[in-house]
Amino acid sequence: MMFRSLQTAAAAMLFVVWTPIARSEKLGSFADQVAVIVTEGIAEGEMPGAVVVVADRHRVLYQQAFGDRQIEPTREKMTVDTVFDLASLTKPIATATSVMRLVQLGEIDLDQPVSTYLPEFAAAGKEAITVGDLLLHVGGLIPDNALADYEEGPDVAWKQICELKPMAARGERFAYSDVGFIVLGKLVERVSGKSLDRFARDEIFLPLDMKRTTFVPNRALAADAAPTEQRGGRWMRGEVHDPRAYRLGGVAGHAGLFSTAGDLVRYGQMMLSKGDGGVLDPATFTTMTKRRKVPRGTRTYGWDHRSPYSSNRGESFSDAAVGHGGFTGTVIWIDPELERVFIFLSNRLHPDGKGTVNRLAGRIATLVGTLEMD
Repeated sequence: MMFRSLQTAAAAMLFVVWTPIARSEKLGSFADQVAVIVTEGIAEGEMPGAVVVVADRHRVLYQQAFGDRQIEPTREKMTVDTVFDLASLTKPIATATSVMRLVQLGEIDLDQPVSTYLPEFAAAGKEAITVGDLLLHVGGLIPDNALADYEEGPDVAWKQICELKPMAARGERFAYSDVGFIVLGKLVERVSGKSLDRFARDEIFLPLDMKRTTFVPNRALAADAAPTEQRGGRWMRGEVHDPRAYRLGGVAGHAGLFSTAGDLVRYGQMMLSKGDGGVLDPATFTTMTKRRKVPRGTRTYGWDHRSPYSSNRGESFSDAAVGHGGFTGTVIWIDPELERVFIFLSNRLHPDGKGTVNRLAGRIATLVGTLEMD
C-alpha cells in the first residue's frame, strides 16, 4: 500500500505518541517498522489512529499510540490508555473464558448438549448441539438472525433465538456465529446465576486487575473511549457499536466488551502462564487452547487458530498461537510458545465505517513473531 503523499505521511507521523519501554537495537528496528505500517494505514484512511502493544509473560516490550482516537466533531489524539469497543474480542475474552471458568468449577460439561442447561434451546431441532460446538462455531446455527428479532427487548430476543432452526447438522459446517455466542452468554447467566457482565467481572477482570474492562462503560470510561460511528445523530462513544448487543442492553455474549491495551496485556499474560495466573488452571487452559479441526481450518474453544478469519494472524507465530479479531478494528494474538502477546486496537470505523485493518495488523503480527530481545 502506498502513501497518498509524502506530506500526508509526514502529517500522520506527527501524531505518534512514543512510550519507550526498553532500549535495544532490535526493538528500535521493530518500532521503526511498526511506525511505517501504522502511519501508512492512517495516511490511507484505514483508521484515524491505533494502539499497538507487545508483551511477554512479565513485561511490556513495546507500546505506542498513533494518530487520533477521534476526528469528528473535534480532534483528540490517541493515547495508550484509550478505551476501545472490542466488538468480537468479547467472544474469547469474556464469554469463552467465563464458560471455561464454569467448566473448571465443574458446573459445565463441554460435551453436553446446550439444552442440558437451557432446555428451551432444544426447540426446532437443536437438542443435540453441544456447548463445545458453539465455542467452535460448528453448531449449525446461522451467523445472525434478523435485527427485528431484537426490537422488543432481551426476553423476546431469546425466545426468537430458541425458535431458530439449524442451517446445518452439528459439525457439518463452520459458520462464524454471533447467535451461538449470544446463547453461550445466556448459558453463563443461567448456570452461574449472574449476568455475563457480572460473572466476567468477578471471575476474570477483577482477579486480573483489569480495572478498565467492562460492559456498558460508566461516564468516566466513556469519556476516554474512541468513538465509532453515529447512531441516531449522536456519536457512539462508550456505547456498543454492534446493533444486536445494543438492543440487548449492551451486554451480550458476542459483543459489548470495552477495554484498554493495558488491561488486555494482563489477560494475555495470564494466558502465557498456561494456567498459572489464577483464572484458568493448567488443565482448563490446555482444553481451551487445544487445536481442533473444523471445516475450512482449525479453531480452539472460543479462539481463532487458522481459519478464513485469520488474516490478522501474520505469518510467524507458532502453531500454539490463538487469537481473534473484532469488527471495530481490534486484534489480539497470544503465543505461549514464543511468549508473546500482540494487541492492535484501532478505531477503524470512525467516522464513516470505511476503514479496514486486518491485513495491516497481520503485517505487524508477522514482525512480532520474529521479534527477539537483546
